Amino acid sequence: MMRVVSHHSNELPAILGDSGLSHADRTAHLNALKMNCYLLTGLVDAFEMETCKSGLLENKKNRTKTSGSLWEEEREPLLRLLTQLLQLDLHKLWGGSMVEEEFVSLMTGSCYRILENSSIGLQKYRATREAVTHLLAAALVHYDHMFSATLKITQMLQHFEHVAPVFAQAVSLWATEYGLKSLVGELLREIGQKCLQDLTRDASGIKGYATFITELAEQIPALVLSNMSVLLRHLDGESYMMRNAVLVAMAEVLVQVLNGDQLEEAARGTRDQFLNMLQAHVCDINGFVRSRVLQLFTRIVQCKALPLTQFQSVVSLAVGRLRDKSVVVAKNAIQLLAAFLSNNPFSSKLSCTDLAEPLKKEVQKLQEMRDRDRSTAVAPVITPEEEWEAMLPEVRAATQQLFQPQQEGEEEVLEVEETVESTSEQITRLLRKLNYKSAARLTQKALCRFQGKEPFSGPMEENEEAAILGVLKRLYTGSCPGENSEDAPHGNSSLKTKEVVLEEQSQTELVKQEMLVQYLQDAYNFSVKITEALSLISKMMYENCVSVVQEAIEFFVTVSQFGVPQALVGVRRMLPLIWSREPGIKEAVLNAYRRLYLSPSGDSERARAQGLVRSLSLIMVDASLGTIQCLEEIVSTCLAWVWIVFVILDVCYIKMVVIAVNVSAGLKSILVPLPTCFIAFLFQISEFVQKDEIKPAVIQLLWERFTEKSQCSSLERRAAVMLLGMMARGKPEIIGSNLDVLVTVGLSEKVCEDYRLAQEVCNAISKLAGNPKPALGNNNTPFRLPQNHMLFGCLSKTVSKGFDQPSGHWIPFMEAAVMLIYQLAEGAEEICAHILQVCSQQALEKLREADGQKADPGVSPSRVSGGASSLPTFLLTHLVSLVGQVALQQVAHLEVSVSAELRRRRILREEEKTKKRSDSSMRQKRLQSTGNETTMEEELGLVGATADDTEAELIRNICEKELLDGKHLFSAFVPLVLKICNNPGLYSDSVLSAAAALSLGKLCMISSDFCDSHLRLLFTMMEKSTLPGVRSNLIIAAGDLAIRFPNLVEPWTSHLYARLRDPCPSVRQTAGLVMTHLILKDMVKVKGQVSEMAALLIDPEEAIMGVAQNFFSELSNKGNAIYNLLPDIISRLSDPNCGIEEESFHIIMRHLFSYITKDKQTESLVEKLCQRFRTARTERQCRDLSHCLTLLPLSERGLHKLQDNFDCFADKLQDPAVYSCFQTVLVRFRRAGGKPENKTLAEELEQKLSASHNRGLDSAETCQEGSRTPMPEPAKQKPTGGSHRQPLSTANRDDDFVTPQPRTFRNQKRAQKRPPPKKAVITFSSDEENSSEDELSAELREEETPTKTTPITRSSARRLR
Repeated sequence: MMRVVSHHSNELPAILGDSGLSHADRTAHLNALKMNCYLLTGLVDAFEMETCKSGLLENKKNRTKTSGSLWEEEREPLLRLLTQLLQLDLHKLWGGSMVEEEFVSLMTGSCYRILENSSIGLQKYRATREAVTHLLAAALVHYDHMFSATLKITQMLQHFEHVAPVFAQAVSLWATEYGLKSLVGELLREIGQKCLQDLTRDASGIKGYATFITELAEQIPALVLSNMSVLLRHLDGESYMMRNAVLVAMAEVLVQVLNGDQLEEAARGTRDQFLNMLQAHVCDINGFVRSRVLQLFTRIVQCKALPLTQFQSVVSLAVGRLRDKSVVVAKNAIQLLAAFLSNNPFSSKLSCTDLAEPLKKEVQKLQEMRDRDRSTAVAPVITPEEEWEAMLPEVRAATQQLFQPQQEGEEEVLEVEETVESTSEQITRLLRKLNYKSAARLTQKALCRFQGKEPFSGPMEENEEAAILGVLKRLYTGSCPGENSEDAPHGNSSLKTKEVVLEEQSQTELVKQEMLVQYLQDAYNFSVKITEALSLISKMMYENCVSVVQEAIEFFVTVSQFGVPQALVGVRRMLPLIWSREPGIKEAVLNAYRRLYLSPSGDSERARAQGLVRSLSLIMVDASLGTIQCLEEIVSTCLAWVWIVFVILDVCYIKMVVIAVNVSAGLKSILVPLPTCFIAFLFQISEFVQKDEIKPAVIQLLWERFTEKSQCSSLERRAAVMLLGMMARGKPEIIGSNLDVLVTVGLSEKVCEDYRLAQEVCNAISKLAGNPKPALGNNNTPFRLPQNHMLFGCLSKTVSKGFDQPSGHWIPFMEAAVMLIYQLAEGAEEICAHILQVCSQQALEKLREADGQKADPGVSPSRVSGGASSLPTFLLTHLVSLVGQVALQQVAHLEVSVSAELRRRRILREEEKTKKRSDSSMRQKRLQSTGNETTMEEELGLVGATADDTEAELIRNICEKELLDGKHLFSAFVPLVLKICNNPGLYSDSVLSAAAALSLGKLCMISSDFCDSHLRLLFTMMEKSTLPGVRSNLIIAAGDLAIRFPNLVEPWTSHLYARLRDPCPSVRQTAGLVMTHLILKDMVKVKGQVSEMAALLIDPEEAIMGVAQNFFSELSNKGNAIYNLLPDIISRLSDPNCGIEEESFHIIMRHLFSYITKDKQTESLVEKLCQRFRTARTERQCRDLSHCLTLLPLSERGLHKLQDNFDCFADKLQDPAVYSCFQTVLVRFRRAGGKPENKTLAEELEQKLSASHNRGLDSAETCQEGSRTPMPEPAKQKPTGGSHRQPLSTANRDDDFVTPQPRTFRNQKRAQKRPPPKKAVITFSSDEENSSEDELSAELREEETPTKTTPITRSSARRLR
């Protein structure tokens, strides 16, 4: 068939060119053409339908060459043949008239049929798409197919989503190559006139139209701009896809057409209008639109198409969208801000501090320039013309007097000079003397005498008055100077020209200065907005969405490169993310630090190493040493300071990190995440070393800095040691091979000048110590140094030498030194005992010197307390701190190192026995297996478990019976510590009190008996001490003891919860951290008192609020913990006595309910909350419960739960607030949609709610009108005193504190009947004790100390180690 049509097509040009073609022949050829085309297009349609069917059924794995594939090969040549046919002048076959529309539709219908194939958009069919495009172009150009094409294209866009990109490319080709620009307008007008309601119902049609508009705007934005007005109505429609498409079209027009500074006024107005529309939709109701607009602005900024005048407004909108509830919107807002930074026209450094100073300077300069111009403009230069206009009325009056009769004696004798010049000068002088009448008379005479000569030429007979005035004006203004007066007017003109030039220069400089000030102001405002965004984005780094976290990390990398100082906060904050479970986040953090600190620039390896060390030292100094440097100034000025202890909790052993903080600054300088960030950075550096990303040249340069071969500051020197210690985690040989250098340089005679350097040296050397708990199967001998190693000699000497020196950094160094001795030394207890003896002897000597007495050399150190008042406070502080640290490290040494060594040696002995048994004969083994029970026990593993218990019991006996008995050194110092703790009035120094409290906690770690006997003192100090440092230290000590002796501390748990309401923010923060660790490690039972942790979610301190948020985030990962606790938390916090206001309660509940994601939990909570209405005694509790129901996403089953429990809350619906909450629940349920029967159920429930509400109102009105029985008054609420909870007092009297009553157990509850309560109270299902305010406000007595405890079983003795 193709051959027939091709043959006919080749013959038609000659036939059409024959002018003598008869009507019959023309008709014959026309019929032949119609029949051939009809058959050919019919075959095309048939093959296309077959191809579509076979494409749906074809197995992609077993593709064979079928008729469909053969047709695909023939399709393109056929389309070219039809295009060739349509390009002929076929009008002659119709007698020169229009070609029949049916014939054109027949030809183009095949094209549309081909485009309906869903696979036509594939790359392999590109030639087919181009052939279809050219065939339709021929129909559009030659056969007036535009109207039909417009309708067909719009129909196909509505029903076939895949054709939108194809038609967009085709329309672009038709408009550019074939000049069919009007088709673009027709198509856009047709789409623009679509009914908005119809588009809302037809989602597929919307997508096709939106894609078409978007693709078309990208290819021919200028033509879309000319037709944009017909699309604007879709911005007000409900379809977000159409809004997105129109906004994308605007953005493409802005980028490709309305871009640049050379735009005309109309184009500039259109650009601003489009930008305003885009900004308006940044706050669109739909999150997808908001996200898309932010993406569009990102592209506009990257293409530098955003005018500078719009920068500030768009940046402000982007910062506002960081708080958007949609994660995608927040992510794109971060991307937009990063694009603003990368493409900002202001500066490569955007520090507010650096920009504020030049801005202030230039503003002052501008003000001076304006004042100077204003002063010069006080006496403005008046031109002669202006003077003449002012004096003209008087001159005219004087001239008119010349034509009036003169009076006697009035005439003045004025003679005209000989020359014109002299006469002109004479007239000018008269005018300046204001003698206008004489000047006019002289001018009249001069006109008669010098007639025809300038400036006295003029027609006298016509209007003599006008002639005189004209001459006077010319003479006064200097328009016609005489020949002899050329120099003076020329000088005046030159002077005027200079003045004009100077004035223009002044104005130009003023304009330039105004532009400079505006530029600096814009840069400063931009920097302020970026700084505002930093705090918001830093909080987003711990979102659940991985992409948002990655964008936040990338943003802080970009900000750091632009020198914004606050960016370092975000860089530190991302450090703990190195332990994220998401590989993408962990890799993003690693890449960020590679770019920031491990990608130095330089020509040589040495230069690159210097840059890398400088970068790493910078973050080390800023993150940790910078804080210590500030504290150095505090200590040097003798301000009050205290030791606050942060704890890194472990299941077995608690490490205590001591940080000095300034009390006078309100302890706000404490940064709890700092140790975590430091450890995370250490982990990162060790990873970089393990991957060989840190070159040997860097390590060499660090050693040069430490040994002072390379000039550097003391801060950089300490940073070098810290970095070497971090690198030693990955490669311990970095420290091991240079141990002698570290000891001789870092612990030399000059150590007293910089204890912090010595402390970092100890921390670096400690990296040589292996894991104290080796892995199973690793029975290698642990690394230990001999007792006589010079390291321990230097440490002992340094600690003893600095003991009697008042240094604020001696205690941290001492703790690091003692810890290092126990980690690496053989016989560590002997070394530390010697240090204790030497230091106590120095204290005794100081005491003798102070008292002027010679004491007996054998006096026990315990006698120091007898004369402690005469001993320097710092010396006593050093002594108790040393005792506590040695005691704690001794316990850790026994529990960890000694226990591990005993186990290692036992395993080695068992292995030797096993080898010996393997050498015996098989016969002896069989005889032993018949009746040897020991072998069977060994096979069952009972021998190993028994041995573990035996070793644990040995260690426990040593701690319980030996370390604190009279023979041990510790016993000599215990009375001293107890006396300081028991006499806060006598020992009032804050540093000494904090150190003694910390030492008491460490001593309690040794023995359960000692701990039990002094818990009352410890908790009394925790409650009653007026020093925040003491309370914080004891909270942490109690947390340590709760892990080591859980049965002893368990009855005191309520006192730990009570510290969450401490008036001091630092104490609340410490208590929140300790309780977080204890609860998450299952060392404390989670009870209803966890509501105190929930109350921290509204704490005014951001750091404390972050602790609470982190706690509940981690708790949500422990099964149904939050779900189980929610009812009791709600009941406790809604109690008016709790002191939580309603708005604060709503904030807390909104956060907690965000963790309820399971449908079953939601349904169960609906039922539980409904049942809680029965126990509610106040209107406030009813309102709170109903508000909680609005926070749950109600499902079909949840609606049934509401219906089933309607009686529980029916009587509470008279409260408008309660009724409004239930109405909100039903509105949200309807908005979510559902089955028709569910809607019926919702309507039925709504009717019941309305009836109960109205019934309650009616009864209330009846009671108010005349009922004798008054309505019961609502329970009186105690004043809460504000939105914050009432904190516990820290200055209680001695008779205001009691020990909590011993806990009553369940078996005792059954045997003993509880007395009936005096009034109705709300009970909590999860409570196991009755906590009241009285428990926290009475005196502790010995007989009231808790003795009966709830046993906590342990799975194994190994858990204690």
